This record gives sequence, structure tokens and C-alpha cells, in this order.
Amino acid sequence: MSENSGGDRRPSPDALLKEAQKGTRGRLKIFLGAAPGVGKTFEMLSSAQVRRREGVDVVIGIVETHGRAETQALVAGLPVMPRVTVTYRGTALTEMDLDGILARRPALVLVDELAHTNAPGSRHPKRHMDVEELLEAGIDVYTTLNIQHVESLNDVVARITRIRVRETVPDSVIDAADDIELIDLTPEDLIQRLKEGKVYVPAQAERAVRHYFAAGNLTALRELALRRTAQRVDNQMVDYMRSHAIEGPWPAGERVLVCIQGGKRPVATVRHAKRLADTVHAPWTALFVETAGSQRAGEKVKAEIVEALRLAQQLGGDVVQIPGADVADAVIEYARTNNVTHVIVGKSVRPRWQQVLFGSVVQRLINRAGGINVHVIETPADGKDNVASAPGPPMALAPKPYLVSVALVLAAIPVANLLREVLGFGNIALVFLTAILAGAVMHGLGPSLFASLVAVLAYNFFFLPPLYTFTIADPENVVALFFFAIVAFVASNLAGRVRSQAVAAGQRARATDDLYQFSRKLAVAVTLDDLLWATAHQIALMLKVRVVLLLPEGITEGGVEGGGTRDGVLTVRAGFPPEDILDDADFAAARWSWEKNHEAGRGSDTLPGAKWLFQPMRTGRGPVGVVGIIRDEPGVLLRPDQERLMAALTDQAALAIERVNLARDLHRARLEAETDRLRSALLTSISHDLRTPLASILGSATSLRSQGAMLDKPTQDSLLGTIIDEADRLNRFIGNLLDMTRLESGALKPNATLAELSDVVGAVLQRASRILAGHDVQVALAPDLPLLSLDMVLFEQVLFNLLDNAAKHAPAGSVIRIAAERVEERAAERVEERAAERVKERAAERVDGRAAERAVQRADERVTVRISDEGPGIPAGEAERIFEKFYRGGGPDRRRAGTGLGLAICRGFVEAMGGTISAANRSDRPGAVFTITLPVPAVMPMAAEEAAE
Repeated sequence: MSENSGGDRRPSPDALLKEAQKGTRGRLKIFLGAAPGVGKTFEMLSSAQVRRREGVDVVIGIVETHGRAETQALVAGLPVMPRVTVTYRGTALTEMDLDGILARRPALVLVDELAHTNAPGSRHPKRHMDVEELLEAGIDVYTTLNIQHVESLNDVVARITRIRVRETVPDSVIDAADDIELIDLTPEDLIQRLKEGKVYVPAQAERAVRHYFAAGNLTALRELALRRTAQRVDNQMVDYMRSHAIEGPWPAGERVLVCIQGGKRPVATVRHAKRLADTVHAPWTALFVETAGSQRAGEKVKAEIVEALRLAQQLGGDVVQIPGADVADAVIEYARTNNVTHVIVGKSVRPRWQQVLFGSVVQRLINRAGGINVHVIETPADGKDNVASAPGPPMALAPKPYLVSVALVLAAIPVANLLREVLGFGNIALVFLTAILAGAVMHGLGPSLFASLVAVLAYNFFFLPPLYTFTIADPENVVALFFFAIVAFVASNLAGRVRSQAVAAGQRARATDDLYQFSRKLAVAVTLDDLLWATAHQIALMLKVRVVLLLPEGITEGGVEGGGTRDGVLTVRAGFPPEDILDDADFAAARWSWEKNHEAGRGSDTLPGAKWLFQPMRTGRGPVGVVGIIRDEPGVLLRPDQERLMAALTDQAALAIERVNLARDLHRARLEAETDRLRSALLTSISHDLRTPLASILGSATSLRSQGAMLDKPTQDSLLGTIIDEADRLNRFIGNLLDMTRLESGALKPNATLAELSDVVGAVLQRASRILAGHDVQVALAPDLPLLSLDMVLFEQVLFNLLDNAAKHAPAGSVIRIAAERVEERAAERVEERAAERVKERAAERVDGRAAERAVQRADERVTVRISDEGPGIPAGEAERIFEKFYRGGGPDRRRAGTGLGLAICRGFVEAMGGTISAANRSDRPGAVFTITLPVPAVMPMAAEEAAE
């Protein structure tokens, strides 16, 4: 069917998925206000009272009435959850009881002041994270929020009010809200409420009116609240239209990229990128280019970068970290590859002379942008936006590289003088350039620039007349010195950049090689303990941290017992160093990370008071364990490049653990299937094959008992013969079961002696005379047969089972033939090539040391015993399967009574004596032939030796 002119009008899959996901979460309603005192809490309590009267289970998680009577009156009738006390530095603080609410599971909970910062030691550092956990548990939440607490508007509010708000809420929380109700109040009405003391006490209200609550500020904040609410409503409308396939002009084609750079207050640029992306309805990405310079940056700058990247994630942006030699080139290349239309970068904070001398990233971006819009953002100059924004102390300069570079220049002076005096070499500036380049290659840009300055001065002092002064008499020498200085600085700059690129490339190569070697270690790891130890050691080695790996108690050599449940107690399974232990707070963070499949602990959003940082090791089937890391030094635990490396290591480890899990699951499934098959076969044998002789015995015995006097002598003898035959048959069945049990348990130890094969054949024919009575048995034993090392009891049982099998399947009156001959190695290989390998493998497993020795003593001579019949033969493809336990070949119409253990016992006994057994169909006529190959011993077995002594 062709599409109509309107195009594809199907609902958007993303919108439908978003709607479906809402069914598993609670609903979030935010009461948004432009400023404190507009009545957010009052309106939230009023709505809650209405829901209570409708029969909804409503509880108050936490509400701050601030002593307002009209607000306090609305609390009446609503259950209030008791608060929990958190002690911090000797002070008792009260917070919302998150666990109590989760245990009670109300339909709706009221949580005031969404932007609140929880007391240290709480599970989450922010209240909006508590709300997120309530929503994930399926509990609806009503909450309140002021517009100045929205993260992306933090800088805008600071410029309007000249007050930096510390407590913020990510925009993603607002975007995920199901409903936003704007509590609007005109600036005049709000100021009047302040003067009446309905918001603050009079003295405090008077100060607020002069500063934060100025009419202009309130008007601007009101506009921000209206715009943010309108934007959320617009997004809801777009989602609705997409999910219902309603046509409309969809905003598309715009993509926003923000460049994260240290020292330029990147947090402000991230917020601006979020606002721009919301304005143009575009996806946005935060990009950090890792250069050699960024690796040498101070801890404050690294903290800035980490904070900005985390903020970008919280605001809903994608975070990308790429290596590069030049920031501008890497940003433009990424932007063009990903069809970016807007690039946001912070204004350079370097002095003008440095921008002219060394260049500016911003200017290079503008020059190379082409059709890409570049937004240069003036970052806050007050330095009060966050702690990480403050410029850190300058990096301590190591004196050794500078001294070495100066030494190289000083060493160049006598060399240049020697070249000039002895060889008459005039272009001595090249000697100094060589020293400068050597310093740049050895120690980088800074020392090489310093060496360039020293070289210019030395060249002037020692080689330009008048000598040994810094005065230059000849103007031509001035020009020469000027261009020498330029060439020296340019050469040192280029050499320094090349060195930085080489160092960065070397580091990436080492990291790649380490990851490759780690993957090889994981590939060859057989046991779970080996795998975990390799993982802990590799993470500690590459990241220079201490490591612990935790798995649930249910995980053994392959995975979580019971299908991957997360109910087990986490235990430390590996660590580096192995003596590390975790306290209760750290275990709580690890447990939360495992249950929620999210990072927790130091530096994260959950239980940040823990000393360790825990991250789940995830695969497509969910988490398989938790890895914890710690570094004794304070500050940022992982740099951006280390976070990326950590993710790569844990992903590889998780996949390796999953591989071990799957292997164990597959092995267990096979064992269960085999166990079920054997159980079914055993039950079938017991219920049918063992009951059949019992029925015959009971029937004959009952006839003799009830009618014995009326039966003639032949009839009585026939019934007695039936009882004896069936009892003997039943005894053989039970004997087979016992023999197989001995084989399976490894308790079978052959008692080998030198024996004549003819003696064993004679004994077995006498024993099997009754079952062979209806067949023509032919025996053809070669006259030159040697003595064989046999357990006569076991080998007699082997021959008996084979004859019994032949008698069952061969028709009455047919020939059953027993033949034996002595063969050389090559003939034996042609007869039993595949079975020859089996004896070498299984003799070492099932036979004791002397039997294994005898099995290979005379590999050049063997004796083969063949038992053939004239029955229907072996079905195609079942020559090996007939030796399996409980397997009976042929279809149901061709099966004979039996347990299906006889041939399996034959193979086990023969291999225990160092031989092999195989089955095939006869080539001359219908029928089966079983071939036993036995080694010819070169020395007497132990029993014969003892007898000879």
C-alpha cells in the first residue's frame, strides 16, 4: 500500500515508549513559584485535602509551614510521617523518613522544598533524589519548587538578583514531571504579603524588599517562571501530538554542542547550552577534548571539568570525551561529523598578549567553523558560582627540566665557538636551534621556550659584536637576532607540541595494550576466582586505586543461583590489596548500587559519605556484581579519561563474568536434561522390564501353589523352569544396575591375572547355555592366542552381555559366532582406528597405575575378539549411541526387554582392562558385529609375579 500525501502518520515510537514507561512510575506534580511566599505549600496542601476526600491514601512526608497559621490549618487531617534524626558534627538534624515512606507505600506523599539539601550522612545528598526513588517505587508525589532553584537558570537568576543560589534542581526533574502548576502572584501582592508579615518577620521582610524582593527582581523572576512553565507545556503538547500521530511542524535539524574547557568556568557554559537547547528544541552534547595540557592541569581545573560533565548529565545532555592534539580541530571535526549546528564555548580568560602570542581556542573555532554557529559566552566574573570555579593555585614548576634545557644551551656555546674558530662555520645559530629542539623533545613546551630565551641572550652575548655585552652595534645583526628569536620560539613551540602529541599517543597506546592484555587474561580465565583476581589487579594497576569486587553469596563458579536474583547478601570476593575491608556505610552503598543498578558512594549522588565509590558491573541481563574503588588522596577520585577507562574495564569484566555464568548455566542445563533422561529411562526399566520377569515368576508360582496337584510333571517342570529363567533374568538386570553404579562411582578396580581366552569363552558358554539354546553358536579361536591380562569375572560378564544381546535380536536357529585372532598394530588400527584413541584417554582415568602400564606395554600386538549375529543389525547412526546408559536401539516395535545397560557395562569393563569395544554392521550379510580389542602384555601382571615368587 502506498503512503498518502501526508506521509507516514504513525505515532512516534519514542513518544509511545515514554508513555508506556510512565505506567510503572508514580506521578510527579510540581507546584512552581517565582519566589518564596507566593503560596506553593498552601496550594499543595489544598490539593492534597481534595485528594484525601476522594479516598486517596495521602501522607505528609515533609512540609514546612514556617509558622503560617493558614498553612498549618491545612495539615489537619493528613497523616504525617515522623522525621528521622541525623547527627552531624554533634548537631541533631531532622530529615524526611524515606525508608518509612517506602515501607508504608501510600498512594500520594507530600514533599515540600524539592531543592533542599539533605543532611550529611543521608542516603541521597539532595531531596529531589529521594523523590526520584519514591517515584520509582510507584508512589505519586506532590512537591514545591521556586524558579531560582532550576539549574539551567542559576546564572540568569544570579545576574538578576546578584545572589547565587546554592541549592539547585536539575532540569531533567522538571522535564520528567507529569504536571506543573504555576502558583502566580503579582509583585505588588507579594510585596504586600511581605509587609504584612505573612512571609518573613517584619525586620527580615524589610531587608528582603530592599534586596531580593525588589519589584524589578520579582518581575524578572515571574517572567522566568512563566516562560519555563510555558516551555514545559509546549513539550507536553509535542509529546501528545507525536504519540497520537497528529501532524505538526516538528522542530528538527538543530544540534547543540558545548565545549568543556578547564579554567573557563565550564559550569556556566553548560547551563547556557541547556537553555539554548530547550529554546530550539534540540538535543545537546557536552564535549571534553583531552589533550596533553589537560592531563598536566591542576586539581582545581580537573575538578571543574568533572563537575561540568556531571552537571551536563544531570541536565539531560550527552557527555562525550575524546582525545585530541588541538581543541579547536577536535571540536570542529566532531561537530561536522555529528551535524552540529551550534557550538558554545566560554570566552577566553587568558591575557590579550597570550592570545596573540600562543593563539586562542575561541578564535580558531570561529575561523574554522564554516557554517556552524559559534556562541562565545561571557562566564561569570565574580567566581562565586561554585567552589570548583575558583582558580586553583598555580602548578608547581619542576626545576629540573628547565635546568637541563639551560644546560643544553650552555653546552651549545663551546660547540658553536669551536665550529667557528676551527672550521670557520658561520651559521652558528643552527647549533643553538639544535639545543632548543633537544630540550623541547626531552621536556616539552615550557622548558623549550625558556631555553629559546636563554639561547637568544647567549647568541647575542657571545657571538654578536661587540662581544660579551648585550649591545648590538651592527643593525644587520639586530635583524638577524630578531629572526633567530622568532625561529627559536616557533621551533620550540612546534617541537613541544609534537612531543605532547607523542606522549599522549604513547599513553593511549599503553592503555590500549593494557586493555588488550586484560581481555586475553579474561579469555583464558577458567574459574570465577581467577577472573575476579585478574579484574581487581588490572583496575588497581591502571587507575592507581584500591579495589574490591563484591558478588552476591548465591554466585559460585558461574553466577547468581536461582536465575540471577538480587536477594543475596553481597560479599567481598576479590580485592587488591586483598586485606581491604569495608565498614557498614560502605556495605550499604555497595548494596544500594547492586539493587538499583546505579553508582553509589564517594563523589556520587547516593550515599556520598561513604569512603568508597561503587559501580555496578552490567551486562544485557542486568548487573552481575559491584566494583568498589578508593584512593587515599583527597579530591576527585577519577578524571574524565579515568572514568572512561574504568567503564571499559568493568564492561569487559562483566562480560567475562557473564560468559562464566552462561557456561555454568549451559552445563547445569545439560546435566539436568541428562538426569531427567536417565531418570525417565530408569523408571521405564523398573516399571516395565523389571516387572515383566516378576509377573512371570508370580504367575508360575501362583499356578503351582493353587493347581500343583492337578498339573502333570512336564507342566510343573515348565513352570519351575519359567520361575528359574525369569529369576535369573531379574538377577541379571539387578546385577547390571549394580555394575553401572560401581562404574559411575569409580569404585571398580580390575583384578587382572594372566588368563587363556579359551577358558573364559568356555565358562561363559556354559553360563549362557540356557539363553543360547535356540541358536547355533560357533567358536573360532586362533591357535596362537597369547595369554591376556584380564579380570576373568569382568571379562566373562562382558562376553555374557554380548551373547545375551545377540540372542535377543537374532532370530531362532541363526548363527552366533565367537572369533578371536592375534593382529599386528597396523591391522588393529584398520580395525579400530577411532577406538585406539579412547583407550589412551580412559585407561589413565579408570585403571590403576599397573593396569595403565599394561595397556600400553605391547602397542604393536593386540588380540581382537568378535561376536557376530544374524539379526537385523544396528540402525544407521546408532553405532555409538547403543553404548549409552539406558539406550535401546531401534524403534519401539524392534525393542527387546532389558534395561539398556548391558552394552554400557561392556564398554566400561573393557576400558577398565585397557581395551576398546566398538559395534558395526556385518558387510557380508545382515547382522551386527561387536569387536573387542585387547593389548598383549609384555610382562606378567602383579598377581602372576607374586605367584612366581
